[in-house]
Amino acid sequence: MMGVFAIHTEVFMVRRLLQLYIGLVLYGVSTALFVHANLGADPWDVFHLGVAKQLNISFGTVIIATGAAVLLLWIPLRQMPGLGTISNVIVLGLAADATLAVLPPLESLPARSLLLAGAVVMNAIATGMYIGAGFGPGPRDGLMTGLHARTGWSLRGIRTAIEVSVLLIGWLLGGKVGVGTVVYAFAIGPLIQLFLPWFRQPRAVSTAAKSRGLAS
Repeated sequence: MMGVFAIHTEVFMVRRLLQLYIGLVLYGVSTALFVHANLGADPWDVFHLGVAKQLNISFGTVIIATGAAVLLLWIPLRQMPGLGTISNVIVLGLAADATLAVLPPLESLPARSLLLAGAVVMNAIATGMYIGAGFGPGPRDGLMTGLHARTGWSLRGIRTAIEVSVLLIGWLLGGKVGVGTVVYAFAIGPLIQLFLPWFRQPRAVSTAAKSRGLAS
């Protein structure tokens, strides 16, 4: 009986790990597609694009460096990173750069609009997968929940303050703001809420879900 239980536990863990890493890769791919559509990015990626433009380094490198820097801010907040947190820092940037390297030029506005729509849906599915795996939030989500725990301020207010700040800084640095920024802001929450139940494993909802206002 114990042997059967151990096998079941191992299979469950493998399934969660596969879900985590497939989700993170898809998140990086969707981010690259979003950027390639060139119709405006989400707040953090506006920041990543602006820094990449000013430092003349790859978009993915900035994603990794920013994730690592934000993770350092967890220390005074007494946040503990999980496997998903560390993996998020590394995998997203690598997947984004690899995808951007193989995408062909795209000039047609209808094609770019379709790419944008597909990227937002893929991003929501990817988010549902990596959150649902239950290995911890990404560094940016963890920063929000950590500040909430330490200050008692509302998650919505903290998230708004952080994202408006990085959006403004990114725009000043030359990051792309446009219709895609607005589409992402309005669509991503409802879409994640739609897809998250498909992938949620039978364990507590991660703090990443809470930081996005998706905890049930």
